[in-house]
Amino acid sequence: MPVKVSVIVPVYNPGPYIEDCIASLLRQSLPPDAYEVIFVDDGSTDATPARLDALAAEHPHIRVIHQENSGWSGKPRNVGIEASHGEFVMFVDNDDRLGDEALERMYDYGVANKADVVVGKMAGKGRPVPVELFRRNHPHATVANAPLIDSLTPHKMLRRSFLDRIGLRFPEGRRRLEDHVFITEAYLRADNVSVLSDYVCYYHLKRDDASNAGFQRFDPAGYFHNLREALDVVERYTEPGPLRDRLLRRWLRVEMVERMSGRRLLAMPDDYRRELFKEMHAVVVERFGPGVAPGLRPGQRVVAALIREDRYDDLVAYAEWEAGVRPRAVPAGVAWRDGTLRIDLTAEYTTAQGELTVPANASAPPADGAPRDLAEAASWLAAAAGDGFDTATVDLIVRDRESAASFFQPVEVTRERVPAEDGTRLVLRATATVDPAQAAGGDPLYGGLWDLYVRVGLGGWTKECRLGPAPARGPALPQAGIVADRIVLPYWTKQYRNLSLDVDRAAKSLGLHRLTPADAAVSDAETLTVALPLYVPDRTQATLRLAGASGRTVDRPVVLTPADGVHALLAADLPLRELRNALWRTELRLAGGRTLKLPLLLRVGRTHGAVEVVRPSPPGMLRRLLRRARRLLGELLGTRTTTTTRRA
Repeated sequence: MPVKVSVIVPVYNPGPYIEDCIASLLRQSLPPDAYEVIFVDDGSTDATPARLDALAAEHPHIRVIHQENSGWSGKPRNVGIEASHGEFVMFVDNDDRLGDEALERMYDYGVANKADVVVGKMAGKGRPVPVELFRRNHPHATVANAPLIDSLTPHKMLRRSFLDRIGLRFPEGRRRLEDHVFITEAYLRADNVSVLSDYVCYYHLKRDDASNAGFQRFDPAGYFHNLREALDVVERYTEPGPLRDRLLRRWLRVEMVERMSGRRLLAMPDDYRRELFKEMHAVVVERFGPGVAPGLRPGQRVVAALIREDRYDDLVAYAEWEAGVRPRAVPAGVAWRDGTLRIDLTAEYTTAQGELTVPANASAPPADGAPRDLAEAASWLAAAAGDGFDTATVDLIVRDRESAASFFQPVEVTRERVPAEDGTRLVLRATATVDPAQAAGGDPLYGGLWDLYVRVGLGGWTKECRLGPAPARGPALPQAGIVADRIVLPYWTKQYRNLSLDVDRAAKSLGLHRLTPADAAVSDAETLTVALPLYVPDRTQATLRLAGASGRTVDRPVVLTPADGVHALLAADLPLRELRNALWRTELRLAGGRTLKLPLLLRVGRTHGAVEVVRPSPPGMLRRLLRRARRLLGELLGTRTTTTTRRA
């Protein structure tokens, strides 16, 4: 079979962090003879070379190339390209991993859309990744119709013949931003770029020791010298005008303004951020014309203008103020409706002094220019929030706590201006719908813990926060639901009372332990019915397993049906002749594979039809231990009481 994809992995002293990468490459749904993995060992001095050689000896589709250390990832990737046999090449870092179906999905998507470049959805675990780019699929994306320029890491799939046709390779040597130069040119010269957003293809992971190359402090002069090379690519392949300005704006925003903003700036030592500021000022004055900065959001324009005007002290003061501006999202109601979770919430921005208000005399920010002082900057931004309130946005994102995979959910938004003592508060009210059957990019939510985040766009800010904390007296949460053969439990986190979803993990929190014989009945027609404290949207098939003391089991098909919107009514026909003269434990097995133990026993007598539903009692030894524990506890409490009295 022709090789469809060549995966190229530059390697340098990853230690144990390469294991997740290796495991994900071996788990790919693409057949092993349809893809190859090329590890290019760039002079590693740890045990990695031997580990890779052993791996290649075991798997024919894995190859290892050893070379002297080149100083960065450019040369290893180029060596991998030259050695590749695939129709496409895919670049993966040695401390990241792929989704299990990433190669198959990206290859099929690229072929179907005749793409030269395929960008797969990314999830960042401790590392930033683009969000807006992956709201939806873009089968025919360009830098003009999609925010491609937000994703300049090399973790893409590119057609090998395209790379050869235009002679595109990575810059080599000890340098930064070689991926910016490479990917920017690929975007600008490709016949088509396709963005796959309904499946997480790439997991960009932060190491526990924070030793990823991207987290190391860099030399500002060298870094911004390399950044100019990426700007050169834009200027080489675009004409002066709005598109070029928009592309150049990416480097102004991400590499300069965001580094010089809020908590990120304040976390750096003063001497280092002064070095950065000096280099940024030089690039801004030298390379960015008058059409670049005005396209930034209002707060970003303030930072850009302060950099251009060389006002470092004012920039730090603004960062201290801006660090206190953050969104707040409070849940107002959570309920099951037609198989979906409907979540009502309110959201607004706050400052260190309280809710963000728009003063009556707030002045609108100019398209360019820096504020005279911090008070004027705050007034500008408040006015911008008020002027843009009619287009303010709220997004609800469900994010897998383990992998950081994120998915947008449908949201309906209303906007309300609330009078305040010193102006007007801008309050966003929203209703979000989470459908567990298709919330993960059209697929069901898989097992794990899912945290809910709210993304608020207002006044030029777009920031995220957790949904919560919940008010002390509510809202009440609904019970767990069985949707798409998965158990979905909404719950408040213990420490901060934020809203999260437990999918197929909870056991004690489902309320089944509170079942009593009064919740069950056996009819003369030999039908067992149990009212379970679970929500089901419609008829759901499952299996009731009866387990006897002798080890014998009996499985019966059951149907769960909605009852009063609160309970799921379990109904199962019992073969009483097979169950006579025994005590049977009960458990419910869902089609998705989850097993729920029920705290109910069926006691079937010798006479046909004599069935009693009872609660299990502790075994004899356990009962004795419980009695002894209660007695010791009582004695201990009595002793403490006596001691307290004496001290008094």
